[in-house]
Amino acid sequence: MQMKLYVGNLSFNTSAQDLSELFASVGTVQSANVIEDRDTGRSRGFGFVEMSSQEEGQNAITELNGKEVDGRELKVNEAKPQTNRAGGGGGGGGRNGGGGGGRGGFGGGGGGGYRGQRW
Repeated sequence: MQMKLYVGNLSFNTSAQDLSELFASVGTVQSANVIEDRDTGRSRGFGFVEMSSQEEGQNAITELNGKEVDGRELKVNEAKPQTNRAGGGGGGGGRNGGGGGGRGGFGGGGGGGYRGQRW
């Protein structure tokens, strides 16, 4: 069974190819990618590597976590599935008073027309 690893604190110059070559020194790499900013295309300083087995993944963590690469100390651990991430943007309801005070839900009462046009 494969193991997906999170690799953090990457140099912004590190490419997916660099990551693949580094991790190939400790096991068989199935895939490697560096996460880029969708607007600028620049590295966001982290990526993911998929090793061919749990054993090789654990070996990569042991060997490479804390290793200095391009002047930066890598953070390597097992990737966790994204859970509850979408809920992070929720707290914005305060802009319209949170629906309290008799203003109702979406759209509100008086003066709400301008806000509705912005969206």
